[in-house]
Amino acid sequence: MIEWFKIHGLRILVIIIIGFVVYFIFQKVVPRIIRRTVTLQMKGKSQIEVQKRSKTVSRVMRNTIGILIGILVLFTILAEVGINIGPALASLGILGLAVGFGAQNLVKDIINGLFILIENPYGVGDVAKVAGITGLVEEINLRRTILRDLDGIVHYVPNGEINVASNFTKEFSRVNMNISVSYGENLDRVIKVINSICTKLAQEEQWKEKIIKIPQVLRIDALGDSGIDIKILGETQPIAQWDVMGELRKRIKDEFDRQGIEIPWPHMKVYFGNSIPDKK
Repeated sequence: MIEWFKIHGLRILVIIIIGFVVYFIFQKVVPRIIRRTVTLQMKGKSQIEVQKRSKTVSRVMRNTIGILIGILVLFTILAEVGINIGPALASLGILGLAVGFGAQNLVKDIINGLFILIENPYGVGDVAKVAGITGLVEEINLRRTILRDLDGIVHYVPNGEINVASNFTKEFSRVNMNISVSYGENLDRVIKVINSICTKLAQEEQWKEKIIKIPQVLRIDALGDSGIDIKILGETQPIAQWDVMGELRKRIKDEFDRQGIEIPWPHMKVYFGNSIPDKK
């Protein structure tokens, strides 16, 4: 027994060490190779998009390689201790065939996961709507996509259930907001004030890096029940649109208050048996 451990035990230890060394090397080398490859493939794209794509593919590749190395080390150790892995592989093949019939959803998840990696509809760090769930994409693997919504709830979505995916942060994001003003306001004046606020915001150090195309009034969007809706449109860096829109709403409200521009709200006047007063 001692002699067996001296011979085979040392070999098993060497196999495990080699497995860890190979795994460590791949963990360091694979992200660099993928980064260079993705940079060449996505030449002309923004650095943010390149980073998200590299991060997504790297995670999947590292996990897959880790599993393959683990399986290889296991079979090598089994062969070293004298277990014939030929019948074991045959048994695994039969077992895999039997499991395959009962694991069609798993196969579908993996196939869809491959297409997600190839087509790149969304990546780690994107805000996306996947299978009806909207959130920040925290992880993608061959079997599932993991999202975290605004409430901090983590959603695990099997890739096989993803028929439609909507990416809110692909390459750029869009400021798309409506501001309502009273029917009594001069629209030309209001539009001038809004455009001036947007321009000043885009010139500030804190915001200019986030804004790609300065938000401006696009059109009069609707004549509502209580006021006139004015649509503002612009482009920002990915995920920055909500910060920009929040700041714009605050500044527009403050400037409207200073200039006496009314933002309407639903209200009702009720008269009890009295004649409606004449407008003066």
